Amino acid sequence: MPTVDDILEHIGEFHFFQKQTFFLLALLSAVFTPIYVGIVFLGFTPDHHCRSPGVAELSQRCGWSPAEEENYTVPGQGAADGAFLRQCMQYEVDWNQSTLSCVDPLSSLAANRSHLPLGPCQHGWVYDTPGSSIVTEFNLVCANSWMLDLFQSAVNVGFFIGSMSIGYLADRFGRKLCLLLTILINATSGVLMAVSPNYTWMLIFRLVQGLVSKAGWLIGYILITEFVGLGYRRTVGIFYQVSFTVGLLVLAGVAYALPHWRWLQLTVTLPNFCFLLYYWYIPESPRWLISQNKNVKAMRILKHIAKKNGKSVPSSLQGLRADEEVGEKLNPSFLDLVRTPQIRKHTLILMYNWFTSSVLYQGLIMHMGLAGGDIYLDFFYSALVEFPAAFIIILTIDRVGRRYPWAVSNIVAGAACLSSVFIPDGLHWLKVTAACLGRMGITLAYEMVCLVNAELYPTFIRNLGVLFCSSMCDVGGALTPFLVYRLAEIWLELPLVVFATIGLVAGGLVLLLPETKGKVLPETIEEVETMQRPRKNKEKVIYLQVRKPDSSSS
Repeated sequence: MPTVDDILEHIGEFHFFQKQTFFLLALLSAVFTPIYVGIVFLGFTPDHHCRSPGVAELSQRCGWSPAEEENYTVPGQGAADGAFLRQCMQYEVDWNQSTLSCVDPLSSLAANRSHLPLGPCQHGWVYDTPGSSIVTEFNLVCANSWMLDLFQSAVNVGFFIGSMSIGYLADRFGRKLCLLLTILINATSGVLMAVSPNYTWMLIFRLVQGLVSKAGWLIGYILITEFVGLGYRRTVGIFYQVSFTVGLLVLAGVAYALPHWRWLQLTVTLPNFCFLLYYWYIPESPRWLISQNKNVKAMRILKHIAKKNGKSVPSSLQGLRADEEVGEKLNPSFLDLVRTPQIRKHTLILMYNWFTSSVLYQGLIMHMGLAGGDIYLDFFYSALVEFPAAFIIILTIDRVGRRYPWAVSNIVAGAACLSSVFIPDGLHWLKVTAACLGRMGITLAYEMVCLVNAELYPTFIRNLGVLFCSSMCDVGGALTPFLVYRLAEIWLELPLVVFATIGLVAGGLVLLLPETKGKVLPETIEEVETMQRPRKNKEKVIYLQVRKPDSSSS
């Protein structure tokens, strides 16, 4: 009996129906961008200092400009730890004293400002920005700065839980149903987040978005790869991720036009409701229907695809069977991922590389918001370099192989982070160039680990291996805000030093993996264990197997 791939060869592997479905699902990939990296704009932290009613009255009486007010009344001017003092501390003096002059008012209280008592901000902060962010509205600075880290970590925790639980539900109840549910919940929670009255409710709705948004993105990825023929799966998978990059460019423009976070959140969320129309345009996956023994429904959908493509299903292909014949049932367990030496090595290296890709990708984007300059242009330029990364993969993966481009991309990302540390602040264009190079490198590494992960496990634990290793991506994403924002308080470039170390180590570890170019997917543990064995050793094994019967007969 024919498989779905056999039928697609006759009715079109990537014709009108598949192209239309790819376009619709690519839109879904693009709108995932604001949830994944929207923290750059939603959580932008502008320069700030303590608000003081007394200072405001004195400034009005004296006619100070904002720069003069800050110079006369804000501590930390020129000090080594000036950033913390300027942003989080205030002079504990009575600004309503009539003896204070309009020219250096503190000189009448102490000859040296450093002798004046300091205390934390009591009346909030003044922010140097024309717009707003969750930081400025909920005062997520100084002692409350960890709440910004928690905001981004919550969405990554949601990614971790949702991708596994909803991934299971998609296998159990179908791709289409789970896709529509994730779209509805994501859109609703996104709107509720935009109108949240306080930080706690905003955090809860962001967590809910995390629970469903990445799972919806993954279901879209699975759907489009299941609708196309075998020869197109890798290409549509790569371009599905490219559509995410298009979303980055659009996000930069929308964020520039809407500098107020509530309007931005609402604008990037509302299009999700339109995706509920997919109920009428995207059918259930015929491959999933066959796995559930619903062959009649699967054939009905395949005939619909054939009609859309202007073709018909040949009468000789009216029957269906699963893509893989069911043989001996093997029950995979997590122990299988570490039981044997080579698979254990693959698991540990892949886990580390998923972690590295997430930390560097999200970390470089978050660090951009701290580095100064035009955040919108810097974000836009760094997103542009993701396009070459996709084409480099397409051009090299079947010519050069997987291992060396993957290792080089990690090393380039790490080296770019390290070089950026030593570039003077005056050469901002060079810093942006290094950041873009690092972004391109880690994007290439990110897409490469997605492709190679499945090639390093035998069939019966392949899905488990991909799921388990890729979960480290969300663990890394949950830790990244703390790495970026807390280390930057010690030294602005310290996160880049950490990123460089992590990236260079990842590049070295990739070289320990076997090359999978031109190799069929392994079926058994034994095949994986012998993947990296030198050819000479393989010949020796064959020789011994031939000689063994001879020695026994003698």
